[in-house]
Amino acid sequence: PRMAQEATPVLLVVIARLVSSTWHEGSGYYLESHTNEVYIDEPPPEPALDYRRVPQWCATLNIHRGEATCYSPRGSSYRSSLGTRCELSCNRGYRLVGPSAVQCLPNRHWSGMAYCRQIRCHVLPAVLRGSYVCSAGVQMDSRCDYTCLPGYQLEGDRSRICMEDGHWSGSEPVCVDLEPPKIRCPESRERIAEPGKLTATVYWDPPRVRDSADGVIKRVMLRGPEPGSEFPEGEHVIRYTAHDQAYNRASCKFRIHVQVRRCPVLKPPQNGYISCTSDGNNYGATCEYLCDGGYERQGTSLRVCQSTQQWTGSQPLCAPMQINTDVNSAASLLDQFHEKRRLFVVSAPDPSNRYYKMQISMLQQAACGLDLRHVTTVELVGQPPHEVGRIREHRLSLGIIEELRRFLHLTRSHFNAVLLDKAGTDRERYISPVSPDELFIFIDTFLLSEREAARRAQSGDPCE
Repeated sequence: PRMAQEATPVLLVVIARLVSSTWHEGSGYYLESHTNEVYIDEPPPEPALDYRRVPQWCATLNIHRGEATCYSPRGSSYRSSLGTRCELSCNRGYRLVGPSAVQCLPNRHWSGMAYCRQIRCHVLPAVLRGSYVCSAGVQMDSRCDYTCLPGYQLEGDRSRICMEDGHWSGSEPVCVDLEPPKIRCPESRERIAEPGKLTATVYWDPPRVRDSADGVIKRVMLRGPEPGSEFPEGEHVIRYTAHDQAYNRASCKFRIHVQVRRCPVLKPPQNGYISCTSDGNNYGATCEYLCDGGYERQGTSLRVCQSTQQWTGSQPLCAPMQINTDVNSAASLLDQFHEKRRLFVVSAPDPSNRYYKMQISMLQQAACGLDLRHVTTVELVGQPPHEVGRIREHRLSLGIIEELRRFLHLTRSHFNAVLLDKAGTDRERYISPVSPDELFIFIDTFLLSEREAARRAQSGDPCE
């Protein structure tokens, strides 16, 4: 009867494993969750037992993903007898939920329930302009490695590990654009200066620029002349700088070399000089040979520098001017001086005229200045039939003397003089001797051409 009274329904505690799976879309993780639930199984009634002699009083403990270490008062063979105490623990990667120790009670229940829950970290957030790959999803010891899109660099931890406390190691990294854009300049080039110029017009295409990150180029700056500009002789460096949206910059440069083809430098002829266009000896330049007063050019007047860097023609000579007095008229005589010489015609009634003597004396002393200004003296002295006309040592016929007097309206009765320009035009008359300084001032002020003035300014006054 005592045994029957003490017999109570037997409750078996069974710990079963329930598995649920969760797929986190877009994260790359597959989560597997385990829950251990305790339920009561009521067996069919059995004959009353003496609990002291029943080795299995409580249900056998089975901890999924864990271990139960039990100590029975009746020895190690009785793992679930009355009074048995079991210490519960979980495998690595799992955390115990519930009491860490339970005891088999007289009501055939264990004093508590526990299960092992898998240790999981939270799902890592997506990385802007990057991604990550994890070895075991969000489970403990899972390692997630971060990478960035092309053109971006990772700043921060390159990998994170899910730790035992359910937190990720390190901190969230970021992908930043640290790479400068790619820029490629045109090839360097060499150009020949254009004919008659010391410059060359150079064109080129803008540089090719590409950003390896988001493909956006914010600004491209040019340092130097624009395409299509004229470049002078020498080497020029053209530089471009590109900036992307992250203010990274890259530069490139190329060179433009402008060459001026030149001929050998021409030497001026003796008793003459050269007047050239452009730079004087560059491709396309034209040089004109000119002779000093009293000299005539013999040979070509113009020479041109060719692309072969050679001059056309040959160098002329400046020979003393030949005056031909054996002509039929005064006009033929004057034509010899047209655009070459100025004439200063002196007329006197006889060689003993004091004005005449004074004038000729002053002109002889100023011979250099007269020659510098291309002035030739013509003397008409005396009365017919003994009248004399001469240009230096050249004697004029009586017929030409008479024509000159009529043409220039020169009287034989008293001293007078007339100054003719290179076109044969009467420019100034004098009834008394004129000093060389006064004559030179008039010529320099009113009769010099631009070329003569430039020549005078370049060579100075050799008579000083």
